[in-house]
Amino acid sequence: MNAIATSEPFAIARAGLFDLLSIWRVEQAAFGSDAYDLLTLLGMALTPGMVRLKAVVDARMIGFVAGEINKREGCGWIITIAVHPRAQGRGIGKVLLLATERALGAPRIKLTVRRSNTRAISLYERCGYAWVNTYRRYYHDGEDGLVMEKWLGGV
Repeated sequence: MNAIATSEPFAIARAGLFDLLSIWRVEQAAFGSDAYDLLTLLGMALTPGMVRLKAVVDARMIGFVAGEINKREGCGWIITIAVHPRAQGRGIGKVLLLATERALGAPRIKLTVRRSNTRAISLYERCGYAWVNTYRRYYHDGEDGLVMEKWLGGV
């Protein structure tokens, strides 16, 4: 499986095209109507240079993250990070986030999170992210998206 991290009760490995259906299921469970559709996830799976990692327990995917470098902005972006609700609270999101930061190797990383997702916001703040901008009515139901950013310096 090409495990990247195994010190936890789950493994972090690179996600690929064959993981597409499992990724979609994790997205659906974590985000419901906010989840990316299969076509968008396929595009992520085929995008060169995109970091795609999965968290796995007993050959079952329980988490997924995708990130990429935005050359125009000169930073990395976490595009999506999802942990299945039954696996939340075990540090999986944090491990996925930190592994993606390392893999991107950018001096700063950004992400967008629902204003009401206080659990995720708390995680990001504990990992060094700070609010820098608000995308008004970013989500389909009109809720704002908060842009958070972390400076890593000379990574």
